[in-house]
Amino acid sequence: MNKLFRGIQLWRLIKALFLEIVREPGVLFWGILFPILMSLGLGLAFTKKADIVRKVAVIPYTGSANPGISGIYTFLEDKCKKSPSEAGEDYKWKYVIEDDKLGNSVFLFYEMDWDQAMVLVKRGTLSLILRGEEGMTEYHFDPMNSDAELTYLKLSSVIGAGDIIPVSSNSEIRPLTVTGTRYIDFLVPGLITMGVMMSSMWGISYGIIEKRSKKLLRRLVATPMRKSHFLIALITVRVAMNFIEALVLLLFALITFRMTIQGDISALILMFLAGNIAFAGIAVFVSSHTSNTEVGNGLINFVVFPMMVLSGIFFSYHNFPEWSIPVIKILPLTMLTDGIRSIFNEGAGYNEVVLPILVLTVVGISFFTAGLKIFKWH
Repeated sequence: MNKLFRGIQLWRLIKALFLEIVREPGVLFWGILFPILMSLGLGLAFTKKADIVRKVAVIPYTGSANPGISGIYTFLEDKCKKSPSEAGEDYKWKYVIEDDKLGNSVFLFYEMDWDQAMVLVKRGTLSLILRGEEGMTEYHFDPMNSDAELTYLKLSSVIGAGDIIPVSSNSEIRPLTVTGTRYIDFLVPGLITMGVMMSSMWGISYGIIEKRSKKLLRRLVATPMRKSHFLIALITVRVAMNFIEALVLLLFALITFRMTIQGDISALILMFLAGNIAFAGIAVFVSSHTSNTEVGNGLINFVVFPMMVLSGIFFSYHNFPEWSIPVIKILPLTMLTDGIRSIFNEGAGYNEVVLPILVLTVVGISFFTAGLKIFKWH
């Protein structure tokens, strides 16, 4: 009978919290701080630097003749600097266009097969693929990608210079039309994962802090209700709302932009659920002790904004310095975004996303357990 009572209690909590959200679907607006931090993050990635580094994939020559007859290989061998093996660099050639006024453009050429190159294009790591076949240089890039077009224009102006075969007569542009290479294919998974983080952090954390500041949680102490039931009900409602919001965005993208999910849909659902668990746990931990809404805002922003800027939502996090990439990759939002994006665009399944699913789930459970222990009603 006691178990039945607890089950009914939990169900009524979920229903009450769900109705609270439905009846008052207020949207928090961050005013001045949000655009300032957004401009800061975008500025760090896209503001002109002393050296603008662009990575280019080179597909190995497959013909029977000497690859030297291809303009791209002639350029790479004669004009570019080879990476010293002892330096530990993974690129094979390096070319620098020096410009005192506009800044230097550094091109790093990586030799790889077509499948590897397409994966890196979909991840936003590189935007241009070169293939040299029988004297012809082929440029493969998305014509809707302005950075890829600029890379092509700068690079094609030097390939064929001097004693190399002229570009105009021995080059060909091959627009990339493979599914998953467009910017919208890169963006939509990021928007979905950012929505999970924002909805969980503001919907759960701010909701708890606001109730505590208004003395509403104090009243719940007198009721026969466990802290865990209250928090689980709050999380359940928020996860359900996240699924609805993500589904609406996904359907819009599928219909409007003709996106496709190339990977395992069941793995996508589990990955999405793991992300919800992770951020729900973090949200409970952040809001477990404070009753001051301004302090709560600061704590939530401390968690949300760094990941929103760094985790590759609007642009590839490879725009940041190399030393920061390993740190960025272990952020919860980065793991969630990379996993969702790989299922959308790279055809990933359980083998590719099982590790981030486990890590995100453990992170969520750990933070929820810690938050439950230090949680206070008032």
